Amino acid sequence: MRTKKFFYNSATTAFYQIIVMIAGFITPRIMLKYYGSEINGLVSSITQFIAYFNLVEAGLSGAAIYALYKPLADSDNSKINSIVSAAKIFYTKSGYMFLSLTIGLAVFYPLYVKTDAITPVSMGILVVVLGINGVLEFFTLAKYRVLLSADQKTYVISLASLVHIFINTLIIVILGTMQVNIVALRTIALLSIFTRTFILMVYTGKKYKFLDYTVEPDYSSLDKRWDALYLQILGMVHKGSPVVILTLILKDLKIVSIYVVFSMVIEGINGILSIFISGLSASFGDVIARKETRVLQKAYSEFEYVYYGLITTVYATAFITIMPFIRVYTKGITDINYDLPVIGFLFVLNGLLYNLKTPQGMLVISAGLFKETKIQTTIQGAIAVMVGIILAPTLGIAGVLIGSILSNIYRDIDLLFFIPKNVTNLSYKSTLKRILRIGISIILICIPFLFITIEPTGYIDWAVNAMLISVYSVFIVVFINLVFEKEMMKSVLMRSIKILKK
Repeated sequence: MRTKKFFYNSATTAFYQIIVMIAGFITPRIMLKYYGSEINGLVSSITQFIAYFNLVEAGLSGAAIYALYKPLADSDNSKINSIVSAAKIFYTKSGYMFLSLTIGLAVFYPLYVKTDAITPVSMGILVVVLGINGVLEFFTLAKYRVLLSADQKTYVISLASLVHIFINTLIIVILGTMQVNIVALRTIALLSIFTRTFILMVYTGKKYKFLDYTVEPDYSSLDKRWDALYLQILGMVHKGSPVVILTLILKDLKIVSIYVVFSMVIEGINGILSIFISGLSASFGDVIARKETRVLQKAYSEFEYVYYGLITTVYATAFITIMPFIRVYTKGITDINYDLPVIGFLFVLNGLLYNLKTPQGMLVISAGLFKETKIQTTIQGAIAVMVGIILAPTLGIAGVLIGSILSNIYRDIDLLFFIPKNVTNLSYKSTLKRILRIGISIILICIPFLFITIEPTGYIDWAVNAMLISVYSVFIVVFINLVFEKEMMKSVLMRSIKILKK
C-alpha cells in the first residue's frame, strides 16, 4: 500500500511541479516585460516579507501531521477527529494573527521602501492583496492539507493545486499582457485560490465521512508544534532572508529582481526534485511509527542512493546551463544587467548543498525530532542571516549567497552524524562516501565545458543543449555508481521493476 501511494504521489506531484516550474518562468517574464525589474522586485520583496508571517503557524502543520501518523495507521477515527479539531482551532487563531501582521506591513512597508513605479497608497493595497492569499490558507485550506499529507495522499493536494496554479497564471498572463494596473491584476488573480479549497473540501468530505471538527480537541497531541517551529523558521530563513536583507540593506528593488530571477531557476530545479520525495516523509513516518527498523534501513539507504545520484545529474547540468538560460530569459531586458556568471555559480552551489541534506532532513520530520534538532537549526539560521547582513553591503547578492552556503555546509555536516545515531542506526561513512562521489562526479562532468561554449539562440536551442548535457551527466553518474555500489544499483532496479509491475 505504501508503494502504491508513493507512486500516486510521485506521478501527480511530477505533473504538478512541471506546471509550477513553467508557471514560475512565465509570471516573472510577464512582470519584467510589461512592468519592469523594479515592479518585479517589489512584488517579490512584499511576497517574501509576507511569507515570514507564516511563522504564526508555529510549527502546527509538522506537529499535526506527525500526530496523525499513528491514529491513521490504527484507523482510530476518534483520535483523528480530536487532532484535526485542535488543528482547526489553532489555524483559525493563526489566521487572525496573520491578517493583523499583513495590515501592519501594509502601513509600514511604503514608509521604508521608496520607488517611483507605484504610489505609497497603491503599495499598501498591494501588500494587503498579496497577504490575503496567506490568510485564506489558514482559514480554509490548512486543515485539509494536514490530514491528506499525513495519510500519504499528497496527490490530491497536487491535483487541486494544479487547477489553482493554472487559473492563477492564466489570469496574470492575460491581464499582464493588457498591462492592467498591477494592484488590480493581483486582486483578480487572488480569486483562483477558492478553486483549490473547494476541491479539497469536497474530497475530504467524501473520503473521510467520519470527520467531525466539533469534537473535543486534543491540544496535547500538538505539543511538538513549538519544536517544529524551529524547522519552519529554518525553511523561512533559507528561502526568505536573502530578499529581506537585500531589500532592507541595499534598498534597490532592481537588485532584488536579479536575485529573484536566478532564484526562480533553482526553485524550478528543487520543484522537480521534490517529485521524488513527495509523500515519502509520511511513508517513512508510518514505518517509524510501526518500529520496522530493518525496513527503514533498507528503504532509506536505497532512497539516499537514488536521490544523491539524481541531484548529481541535475546540478551538474545546472552548473553548465544556468547562465545560457539566464541570457535567453532576460534577452531584451535592459534596465539592469542580469549576465552575472559568479552569481549563477553561487546559486547552483547553494542549491546543491541545500539538497545534500534532504534525505536526512526528511527523516527528522518523519521521526518528529523537532526538539532534538532545535539548537542546530537555530545555529544554521543564525549563520545565514549574520553572514548575509555582514557581507551584503560590500558583496551584494554574492554576500547573502555565501551566508546561505556556509549555513548549509554546517547543517549538512550536523545531519550526517545526527540521523545515523538517532534514527537509522546505520554508519555515517556510507553517506559521506556518496557525498564525496557527488563532488567528484560533478567536477568530471563540468571539466569539458570549461573549453566548450554554449550560446543558445532561444528556449528550444537551450532545451536541446540541456537535454544532451543531462544524458552525458547520467552516463557519468551511472558509471561511477556502478563501479562503487553495484549491489545497491541492482537492489534499486529490482524495487523499481516491482513498482512498475504494480
